[in-house]
Formats: sequence, structure tokens, C-alpha cells
Amino acid sequence: MISFNIADRLSEWAGRTPDKKAVVAVQGRSGGKPVYAHYTFAQLDERAGRYAAGLHRVGIRKGVRTVLMVTPGLDFFALVFALFRVGATLVLIDPGIDKKALASCLKEVEPEAFVGMPLAHVARLVFRAALRTVRINVTVGRRWFWGGHRLQDLLDAEPRPCERTASDDLAAILFTSGSTGVPKGAVYTHGIFDSQVGMLQEIYGFGPDEADLSTFPMFALFLAALGVTSVIPDMDSRKPAQADPNKLIEAITDHGCTNMFGSPALLDTLSRHGEAHHTRLPSLRRVLSAGAPVRHDILLRTKAMLSEGVQVYTPYGATEALPVANIGSDEVLSDTHALTASGQGVCVGRPVAGMLVRIIRITDEPIETWTDGLLAPVGEVGEITVRGPVVTPAYYRRPEQTALAKIDEAGQVVHRMGDVGRFDADGRLWMCGRKTHRLSTSQGPLFTIPIEMVFNQDPDVWRTALVGLGEPGTQTPVLLVQVQPGAQVDGPALIARLLALAARHEATARIQRIELYPGSFPVDIRHNAKINRETLTRWANDRLAGGQA
Repeated sequence: MISFNIADRLSEWAGRTPDKKAVVAVQGRSGGKPVYAHYTFAQLDERAGRYAAGLHRVGIRKGVRTVLMVTPGLDFFALVFALFRVGATLVLIDPGIDKKALASCLKEVEPEAFVGMPLAHVARLVFRAALRTVRINVTVGRRWFWGGHRLQDLLDAEPRPCERTASDDLAAILFTSGSTGVPKGAVYTHGIFDSQVGMLQEIYGFGPDEADLSTFPMFALFLAALGVTSVIPDMDSRKPAQADPNKLIEAITDHGCTNMFGSPALLDTLSRHGEAHHTRLPSLRRVLSAGAPVRHDILLRTKAMLSEGVQVYTPYGATEALPVANIGSDEVLSDTHALTASGQGVCVGRPVAGMLVRIIRITDEPIETWTDGLLAPVGEVGEITVRGPVVTPAYYRRPEQTALAKIDEAGQVVHRMGDVGRFDADGRLWMCGRKTHRLSTSQGPLFTIPIEMVFNQDPDVWRTALVGLGEPGTQTPVLLVQVQPGAQVDGPALIARLLALAARHEATARIQRIELYPGSFPVDIRHNAKINRETLTRWANDRLAGGQA
């Protein structure tokens, strides 16, 4: 086993570019302008080392499972790398998830330490039954009546060096977004983190002078390990769709950001503003977006804000395996979009170097051992599987879910992505939706993404969701439609237009019932983009069964 700690990456950059800003965050506003604070790479590495010494002193050491609930900012970065330094197991859960799901996640992890903002500690007291194993509490900010340690008291005088960990030692438990059920804790090792950092560098070629607009905290941590400045904008990272575009543009302009990661929902908000105000963002060299398919109109509007030749990349992957494939907006807009609009699914590009992607026949049963007999015929839609250095080995304390998602192949782990898709003749991967979202009708299966993307081209449509009425095997497909926000739409005329569109494509010919959904679709907390079709299916079966609208 190789001795390695992912925090070594930060120390390396602290030695190479000590005075470069590592993380920049808004601390307030004065006269309408943001007031920024920052750590250089040398300062961030030193702060992480001094926090590591204090955390180790109070018992947060190698292997101690530690929940971190801190707002993205200077202390968030310092604490993450401090926990890596001491070899603790970092536990990250989206703070906005359903309370019952949060309690379930916390209970199964059995954390031994809890580091959080004051409001997080209030929540800890509410969920005390799920956190009964916690023996060390650290408050980031004002400590009230709950006792424990204050972070300011753990800033020891001398930094603690990195704990020597093996590449396959547990570094973190990162929970999935929970868009298809209760979030699951993916097991991350120090080696997986290092492989991800290396692969992201290989794919996108980040330079030593770069700065990132960090709208998604976890991605920002990867870039810190690549020597890229992370600029935290003035926004609530739990609600990317509600980010103020003026504040995003402000941060990009103030710091000359060269890179930006944003969910499709955030890019939609930003690009609509950009189109209305003719905004250009000349400093950006690339934009990355993930979490859900990015609509054609969002790509067009975002591209219009960028300099000539700058692309919007839409990497494909999941919490359990990232990155898997990659494609740029030039190829999408010039080639694959037309196929998407005709019902072929969404092209997510070609597999990245080092990742073996294969399509297997669809089954909902566990698969213990890999055989080539699992493979689906070339061109047929099946479940996407992936093997490679960034594939997580298991879900933490979830043996049943692990058995459903992992296949052993001569000692290597093959991850079942839970997405269905196919390869085309050019070796490009096409995604056709979640396996659990497929409809089972008397005429065979229907997959969500190929059908929905046809209807999403209509200018009055914001998004659509294919759901099934009735029991599997005899489900009746119904397309639910969410209209564009604020649009004044003639409902019957829109439905008639969409039904006529359905008849023009083989993929959508079986869609004969379309309903306008009242309000906004339920979406995931992390990206505000993944549609919760399980909730919509229950709503449809409660409200639309028997033919009523």
C-alpha cells in the first residue's frame, strides 16, 4: 500500500505558490460592495496544520468519524484539510435534506465527533438520538449552552504534520444527493481523492494562474488540491437556482475567475440574466456543469456570455464514481443536440482515460461476479457500469445497497451507475435516464430522458417528467409538464402542440396523455436540477387515476 494523504496536495502547493490566494470569501458588504477575506496557499496550509494540532489534541484523530457542517468559506476549507491531515474520516451530508433522511444518515454513520456552526449544533440536539455516539463537539462560531470545544481554542501554535495514511485508508463518507431515495454514504479513500484530482487536471488542464467561481463546495476542494484559487460567491450553496446573478458576475469580475462550476439550474438563472443585460464574461476559460442534463437553451445562452472558443463542459459521473465521461458544448450544439431533440437521449461524451465503461442488460437484482455474458448487445439500451481508479468500493454500512450497486471483477470493483444508456457507433455514451424511473408498459419499457428531451425543446416548456399510472407491466405513460416560470400559457393549446410533436417521433409516439403540473417540480437539494420522479409518480397516481385532470 502506498503511503499518501490527500492533504499533501495542499502542502505541495503551499511550497510552490505560497503567496497565491487559495480561497476567497465574502465577509460582508460595505457601500453595496463586497468585502473579501482570503487565505493564501501558505496561510491555508498553516491554518489547516494548526487546526489539525488542536483537533488531534482533543481526540479527533486517525479513523475518527467526524461530521462537518460548516458554511462554505475560509474555515470550511481549513477544517476539511485539517481533518484529512489528522487522518479522520470526514462525513459530509447535504444540510438541506429531509429531516428524517438526515437522522437516518447520521444514525448509520455513528459519528464520534461533530464540528459545526451554532445552528448545526442546535440541529444536533434535535437529532440527539441519531448522534448518541458523538463524544467530541466543536463549535465554529459562538458556543451557547451545549458545551464542548470552540474552534478558536483549537488553533494551536504549531502545525501538525500530515498523518501517514495508506492510499486505501478511509478519508471520507460522502452522501449521495438522495434524489432517488434515502442518501447513501459513498466510501472515499485518500487514493480515490488523489485519482480524481489527477483525472480532472488531465481532462481540463488547469493552469497555475487560475481561479474558480466555486458554487459547489465539494468541487472547490478538488481545485484547491490543484493549486486553483477558489472564490466563494455571496450565495446559499443549498439553493443554486436562487443565486443572485449580479453577485456571481461580481465575483467573477472582481477576481478574474477562469473557471466556473455551476449546476444547470444556476446556469439557467445566470444565463437568462446575461441575455437580458448583454453580459460577457471574458475571463472564463471553461464552464463545467453537472447534476442533470443541461438544456439546449441554457447552453446557447451561457455560450453567448463567453469568449470565442470557450466551451461549457458537461462531465458525467456520480458521487460513487466521478469523472466517468466528458463532452463539450461545441460537439453538443453542432452534432448531438439534433439527435437529442429527436428522442435519442443525451450524449454525455466519451469515457475519460482510465475508466472502463460498459453496458449490461437491465436487471434489478444484485450481481455478485462479473462475466462478459452480462453485456448488452451493441447499441441496445442497458445499465451503465464503470470500473476505474475513482470508483468507490462500497456504501458505508449499507450491505444491501452495496450488493445492488457493486460487482466483483477479479478483485476490482465495477460500479452500476443506476443510469441506463447505450454507446453509439462513434464510441460516445448516451444517457437515457435512471433505471428506477423506467416505465414498464404492456408494450415494453419506456425510458425517461429520450422522451422528455423531445418535449423540453418547446419554448413554453420549462421541464417535463415521464411518469406511469398503474402497476408495473401495465403502466400508462403520462407526461407532466412544468411551464416556463412566469409564462402566460394557453394550456389546451400547449398540450395539443405537444401531442402533435409526440406523433412526429418514434421515441414519443406512445405518449398520448399530457398534463400541466401545478407549480414547480420537486428537485434535489444539491443541484436543484434532478427531478424527484418518485414524488411525481405518487402525485399522478393519486390525482390523475381514472382519467381526471
